[in-house]
Amino acid sequence: MSQELIQRVISVIATAQKLPPERVTIDSTFEELGIDSLDGVNILFALETEFNINIPDDKVESVRSVRQMVESLAQVVAGQAEAAPAPQA
Repeated sequence: MSQELIQRVISVIATAQKLPPERVTIDSTFEELGIDSLDGVNILFALETEFNINIPDDKVESVRSVRQMVESLAQVVAGQAEAAPAPQA
């Protein structure tokens, strides 16, 4: 996991939940941050917008922490990078 990815996810979560960014860490659980399932959907939409990707439901339905969200997002980003067509010269 890159530090940049971690910081971007933390920033999106903090903004979406109106939390101070320093309160959100890679080891924070959604329960600790007061994030319920509806909040999770809003965060998911915000992450899709931030990274310009579509995140499949099966990648995030069991996510319960910031670390799990970052790991799932890293898999999606890597998978979409592999599926993207190579630029033509």
